Amino acid sequence: MSDGRAAKRVAKFIKPLRVKPGSTVDLTEDFDPRYKAGMKKRDGVELLRTGVSLLADLQARLAAQDTYGVLFCLQAIDAGGKDGTIRHVMSGVNPQGVRVSSFKVPSAEELDHDYLWRYAQRLPSRGEIGIFNRSHYEEVLVVRVHPENLDRQKLPEEAKGPDVWQRRYREINDWERYLTDNGIKVVKVFLNLSKEEQRLRFLKRIDRPEKNWKFSAADVREREHWDDYQEAFSELLSATSTPWAPWYVVPADRKWFARICAAAVLAHTLIGIDPQYPSLDGQARKELLDARRGLEAEAP
Repeated sequence: MSDGRAAKRVAKFIKPLRVKPGSTVDLTEDFDPRYKAGMKKRDGVELLRTGVSLLADLQARLAAQDTYGVLFCLQAIDAGGKDGTIRHVMSGVNPQGVRVSSFKVPSAEELDHDYLWRYAQRLPSRGEIGIFNRSHYEEVLVVRVHPENLDRQKLPEEAKGPDVWQRRYREINDWERYLTDNGIKVVKVFLNLSKEEQRLRFLKRIDRPEKNWKFSAADVREREHWDDYQEAFSELLSATSTPWAPWYVVPADRKWFARICAAAVLAHTLIGIDPQYPSLDGQARKELLDARRGLEAEAP
């Protein structure tokens, strides 16, 4: 398949997943966690393999060009499939060109800085794909659902008013625009899991010994806030899907389909950059040819 045909196919595939900038999202009404675009799993396996191969080529060119970086933000509710998505989607790329960062409870040092500081420390360099397994959006999700976390951030009183979330949406949009203007492309994926599928995945983690380590009682306690999280996700998707850093809502009840979608979204971003291997100028090419002649002369 030609690059042009591949680009059009990928763009068409992910279009239903994109949150249109300026739109108002109701997550429970607008996006179906079980959507699979009429695809069968056996066809999806081959499609994912093709997508991984495409990503490997694009990532190699991105690294060689050394002009743009890509920040891939992955958000989901507990058991949403973030780790597995990263593992499968990035399985074919050069690990030297990818950095995965996970964000948990902030440290004392991180709490002594502004709320975006710890995320800025992990941004990708030029030529690199940086993956945020959870991201700066935790600051308008977990912190919003559990406002006691806002108190831990040592903010002055005037910064904790009723407009704090709207202000953070604006600050995040501005930050992502700044990154994009400086050559760091931002793309964001929300793995949209149903409450029933989360229940089944939790049970699997309890019942299968090899998955026990992934289970935490805190995850079940957090499940009690399901409706609050759905509301927070809906609002942030509405407020922070921008032309320069769009959100894609990926149906996550079927892991195989979620992985295909995530690979397609990342491929679409890289296709848009269209990275190219650097071309040599006249002097560099002369040196290359001189080196070749020297090496050939050494042949026995």
